[in-house]
Amino acid sequence: MTSSSREFHGLHEPHGLHGGLSLLAYAGWQVLLGAGIAAMALGAIVLAWPEASLMVVGVLFGLYLLAIGILQLVGAFAAHIPGALRALGFVSGGLCVLLGLVSFRGPAQSILLLALWIGFGWLLRGVVLAGVALSTKDLPARGWQVFVGLLNVAAGVLMIDLPFGSIAALTLVTGIFLLVMGVFEVFHAVQLRSHLKKASG
Repeated sequence: MTSSSREFHGLHEPHGLHGGLSLLAYAGWQVLLGAGIAAMALGAIVLAWPEASLMVVGVLFGLYLLAIGILQLVGAFAAHIPGALRALGFVSGGLCVLLGLVSFRGPAQSILLLALWIGFGWLLRGVVLAGVALSTKDLPARGWQVFVGLLNVAAGVLMIDLPFGSIAALTLVTGIFLLVMGVFEVFHAVQLRSHLKKASG
């Protein structure tokens, strides 16, 4: 591989994009793009539907948590992920799937429960994203993935900590969070894909 194929936004990558890392990056941008589009779509729906019932919002977020949980489980099979982070991905993905399933029932009784499920889902996903990026030195667009991961962590902590007195307040906050995180995830996916094109060119 030539030295020019190891440059990402002017930064020299000493080891280049070898097989396992290339597979991880290729799978990563597709997963991020899918998660980002799903987040923006759900954010737009809940913001445009402020009168939605707690049960409806619970089902929507349950589907979202199921989706990101499945994406994390699939991502745990990616090459070049250290064993500890692979196990964390399995645990995090499994818990997100579980939280998604619980969201179908729990929200019928409590706004607090739904906020907690959503918050824990974001927190777990953020830890996995940031952990993979921090442990993979030559990962393209690594800084962006760390940022997106920390953004998920921050949103998760806020969702767990903030007191929500009404379903309208919950949908407003989560809708804004989803739109912001979705935009950054899609942007990161585009950046990662651009890096891969440069590396293969």
